Amino acid sequence: MGPCGPFNGGVVARLGILDRFRPVGTPGPAGPVGVPATDVQGPTAELVPVFAALDADVEACAVIVEEARIKAARDVAAARTHAAAVLARARLEAGAARADAAARVRRDAAERDTLAIEQARRDGAAIEESGLARIPAFVGKIIDTMLSSRITGQK
Repeated sequence: MGPCGPFNGGVVARLGILDRFRPVGTPGPAGPVGVPATDVQGPTAELVPVFAALDADVEACAVIVEEARIKAARDVAAARTHAAAVLARARLEAGAARADAAARVRRDAAERDTLAIEQARRDGAAIEESGLARIPAFVGKIIDTMLSSRITGQK
């Protein structure tokens, strides 16, 4: 076998993925070319070093994931605390807003009532003034009617 075989000049070479296949022969009749030369080690032997090299990365990823879980739990707890504070403040502000609205409604109603009473007083004063202005004419008419009936002798 040449440099592609498992032995390289009497020194055992490290097997790689290409060493699993027999070297391609010369053109000729079909033969067992390009098939695995040995099934003893197989893909498992080739992948063990790859996965072993990834062990440190897998552990680092596990640490990162755990740190992320812890940070997420802290963030969720902080968000819940903040939400509870916002909700409590909103409830207090809602009570104050209700009280302000009720006071505003009472104040507006009192102003409307005051305006209505003032208008009623003005209307009453105008009616009274109008009535007082008519009294002399009515009294004069009544007196004239009474005197004319006495003069004419009618009762």
